[in-house]
Amino acid sequence: MVIKTATFVKSSGKWQECPEPDMPEYAFIGRSNVGKSSLINAMMNHKDLAKTSGTPGKTQLINHFLVNENWYLTDLPGYGYAKVSKVLRKDFEKLITNYILNRRNLVNLFVLVDSRHSPQKIDLEFIQWCGESGVPFSIVFTKVDKLKPSIAIKNVEAYKNELLKTWADLPEIYVTSAEKKEGCDEILNFIQTTNEFLENNSVNFNE
Repeated sequence: MVIKTATFVKSSGKWQECPEPDMPEYAFIGRSNVGKSSLINAMMNHKDLAKTSGTPGKTQLINHFLVNENWYLTDLPGYGYAKVSKVLRKDFEKLITNYILNRRNLVNLFVLVDSRHSPQKIDLEFIQWCGESGVPFSIVFTKVDKLKPSIAIKNVEAYKNELLKTWADLPEIYVTSAEKKEGCDEILNFIQTTNEFLENNSVNFNE
């Protein structure tokens, strides 16, 4: 997929405030500081489309971007950020779960996982919740450029083995580096193929 245009549409504090659900939508989520904004910017060939920050938890709203005038990319707040109040953390969790479960044009959720770490309980629990809730999702490993290739492979395999303890089959898995733009084309190709399938089958999200 060639990115011709990518423009910010709006930020929403409630899922009901999101843009009209009239186009395919692909959302990105992960723990705070997983490199979500950097990966989005790398995919869109835009260095500051999504706001990056050295402070985890920067994204606190649902941010919508319109790509090529025909699909939405959604940047969701990070989950599990400990350095905010319990009340605020619960607000984030409510915002995220309501969006994921109620946004009818959400085609796929990309769950970002930091490849530098061994399987984290919070990631595994979120992935499990997606499965139990019937949410279509893929797993995206980030920051592989920060590791030796052998260690990156080892960490990814550790996650796969952990998931296979409770999953019969694994979802699509992408291994990425925002800095080197590794894996970006694979994700965009998946989105393009899915959009073509939806168009060919005349899927109407407003029905």
